[in-house]
Amino acid sequence: MSDSRPDPSAALEALVAEELDQAVDPRVSAMAEAIAARHGAASRAVLFYGSCLRDVALEGAMLDFYLIVSDYRAAYDKGWLATANRLIPPNVFPFAHDGLAAKYAVLSEADFHRLNGPETRSVSVWARFAQPSRLVWAADAEARGRAISAVSRAAPTLLGAALCQVPNDQEPLALWRAAFALTYAAELRAEKGSRATSVVDSDPVRYMRFFGPAMAAARNVGTRCKGSWRRRRVEGKMLSVVRLAKASATFAGGAEYIVWKINRHAGTAIELSEWQKKHPLLTGLTLLPKLIGSGAIR
Repeated sequence: MSDSRPDPSAALEALVAEELDQAVDPRVSAMAEAIAARHGAASRAVLFYGSCLRDVALEGAMLDFYLIVSDYRAAYDKGWLATANRLIPPNVFPFAHDGLAAKYAVLSEADFHRLNGPETRSVSVWARFAQPSRLVWAADAEARGRAISAVSRAAPTLLGAALCQVPNDQEPLALWRAAFALTYAAELRAEKGSRATSVVDSDPVRYMRFFGPAMAAARNVGTRCKGSWRRRRVEGKMLSVVRLAKASATFAGGAEYIVWKINRHAGTAIELSEWQKKHPLLTGLTLLPKLIGSGAIR
């Protein structure tokens, strides 16, 4: 006798596909196409996410994208960039197009699928893609399907991990807020402590729609508590420092961007000297203890 119960993963994938297909500003689509063209035939998909998607404000902002590629070696003409992307994913690059500024992170299809799932303790990818995003460019139908499948893993991973730490009897929006608060604490972030709440409160209807299918999918695969959240916080902050150091080799103007983001989110007024702008790695290492001590980043 066949099981006629609905598949929670299929229901969630349908919601994710619908959300990823929503329209964006044509300038966002044009920038995504230009990012994909930069990496040629290796490009598989480009996703748009983050505060610019939530706030619908592009001018004067830094747009956030993920470029998904078939293979790191095929994506770069320099072998060391492929190696860096494989060992410490993702690589992050600045980009400008049609008067707008952006940064984009690069992941392979395999890494994007893995880093959205419960098999990784790092919150970096699944915390972001449990939030709204848009699939703004895809190489073909297969690439689109793989992107949808990978993104569909994020929300169940987030909620499943949160259930290992927070009370399980909270109402849906409270659980979403608690889950995001845990992930924000597991990275070096310049955002204020209320950021996790504002992410959910910016679109409560969306999070209510996603809650049932995401929770069902999480329970369907079983909640796996891979280490404590304390361990996640320690590892996540250390990884954030390593990624910042690596970005100094790939991100032109990286020091200025980091300070701009801290000033914007933390309400600080940090200014860099010309020497600091030319030496982003040393600048980051010297500023980091001061920023943590002052509470500008957490």
